[in-house]
Amino acid sequence: MPSDILDAPAVSAAPPGEPDHAAPRIVPRRRTGQWASAAVLLALLALALVSVVRNPAFQWDVVADYFLTSAVLRGLGLTLWLTAVVMALGFALGTLLAVLRLSANPVLRGIGWGYVWLFRSMPILVQLLFWFNIGALYPVVLGVKTVDLLSPVAVAVIGLTLHEAAYAAEVVRGGVLSVDKGQLEAAQALGLGAGRRLRRIVLPQAMRSIVPPAGNMLIGTLKGTSIVSVIAVQDLLYSVQLVYHRTYQVIPLLLVATLWYVLVTSVLSVGQRHVERHYARGTVGAR
Repeated sequence: MPSDILDAPAVSAAPPGEPDHAAPRIVPRRRTGQWASAAVLLALLALALVSVVRNPAFQWDVVADYFLTSAVLRGLGLTLWLTAVVMALGFALGTLLAVLRLSANPVLRGIGWGYVWLFRSMPILVQLLFWFNIGALYPVVLGVKTVDLLSPVAVAVIGLTLHEAAYAAEVVRGGVLSVDKGQLEAAQALGLGAGRRLRRIVLPQAMRSIVPPAGNMLIGTLKGTSIVSVIAVQDLLYSVQLVYHRTYQVIPLLLVATLWYVLVTSVLSVGQRHVERHYARGTVGAR
């Protein structure tokens, strides 16, 4: 008899459906270190929360008093309006720039690349200050004084839009490039026109790659609008600054602005998640 047969382990004689007591027991791996680390982090988080809630310096009663005041709500409304307008105009211009960057014409590609390079290289604060002082370079445009033509809100819209368009162009371009070329070749073979190829083939697939960074841009734009307070645009941050310059209650008023930013950002994050799930339908790992 061959030696490999003699050395083979005995086959279990347990009947089907019965537990095999001779089989080795599978013991789950103990994760003591992970559980201990999680317990320590939860304890530290609880201590931090208790410290924030019980620290009288935060003046939570003042926060509650100013949280829903008309001045704060007007500033919040302007912040939301600026965010919506800048994102809409920024992505419209960004889509055009993405088309230029994907063009077969080297001149158009160069123009698109130059715009993206320039506006991504300049800090947004510098751009806002430049547009705010544009009257020093061009006092009159088409017979109208630029001081009268560009209000602080108009300067904020122009500066933020031009800045966001540079980033939106790269987001859209990356989404279009993520679509497999075979899809476009198949659509062309079926005789679909350029418009239908864009609507039916390119955009539905590109949106899976566009939505996550676009959602991040939306949240970044919401928080980035706070920078317009330097040119006296009465957004949320500038509104609370006007109050604490009068009352000297700096910390609680900053907390009012912070809580509103956190609240709106959380709502936008939930919306982004639903949009991502919509465009991820039918893909591996979609949840």
